[in-house]
Amino acid sequence: MSDNEVKQIFASNLRRILATYKLSQKDASQTLGIASQTFNNWCKGNSIPSLDTIDRLAEFFHCTRADLIEHPGSSSVRMSVSIPVLGRVAAGIPIDAISEIIDREEIPSEIAKTGEYFGLRIKGDSMSPRIMDGDTVIVRRQEDAESDQIVIALINGHDGVCKKLKKLNNGIMLISLNPQYDPMVYDYSEIDAIPVKILGRVIEVRGKL
Repeated sequence: MSDNEVKQIFASNLRRILATYKLSQKDASQTLGIASQTFNNWCKGNSIPSLDTIDRLAEFFHCTRADLIEHPGSSSVRMSVSIPVLGRVAAGIPIDAISEIIDREEIPSEIAKTGEYFGLRIKGDSMSPRIMDGDTVIVRRQEDAESDQIVIALINGHDGVCKKLKKLNNGIMLISLNPQYDPMVYDYSEIDAIPVKILGRVIEVRGKL
């Protein structure tokens, strides 16, 4: 495959993903801190970013590197694994023991091998426009995450919330993408006392039909 073909495939995939999230090139480039002309050149197929930047884009859009650089119709069929989609999550209950499974989703087996995954049906508009009411998020179960990653957190043992994590010197902030909602700020003493617990990191968003 020629260098130009790779650029065109990347450009097509990037435009498709932007359309899926209903994001403009300008909004995406500003959020990511990338020059608008550089982003525009990617979308036109004039250039392609480094692999490190592609991985950063994949994390931002909750997709895989392959989703950005491979032709959708050229990949071989991948083995998949079925995971449960939950309507809610609660403290101390293993995912495989939860009876409130409302659906199933398929994820590639190579991803499934890297950890424990579950789906969660989103309720409300606190994460719009990126994650909408009724969307399903695919979550990798883990007890910590990096700043600016989207996480599922459990507060006071009740239903999990989907928020962007920001780590502070004295605690954490859970941020809604919808500016109508105030950030939730907890210092370390509150994290232990309430408690506030990270259940996992969102790796993909699947919109409702």
